[in-house]
Amino acid sequence: MAQVTLRINGYAYTLGCKDGEEKHLEAMGAEVSNRIDGVRAASGPSGEARMLVMAALMMADDIFELRTRLEATESPKADPKLGRKLNRMAKRAEEIAEGLEMK
Repeated sequence: MAQVTLRINGYAYTLGCKDGEEKHLEAMGAEVSNRIDGVRAASGPSGEARMLVMAALMMADDIFELRTRLEATESPKADPKLGRKLNRMAKRAEEIAEGLEMK
């Protein structure tokens, strides 16, 4: 099992991941960091937990919107790979969020 250290809002978080998933985890960490930067720019400095919650809600909103679009376009001709990929992304995001709660 590989480990990746992400820097988000000035804090280091070391997380485990499957071998070969390091770049993916780093990309997700960069996305969270970008979201927090956006929250900070829009609302000014705030508590760490509040910024993490706001970033998580923004990402959850994106996932919700993608799921809604997917459900609206599902038909026998729909690409099943897209649905599976979206479900994997949501599951992985939930796993990472659970890992952050433990810290």
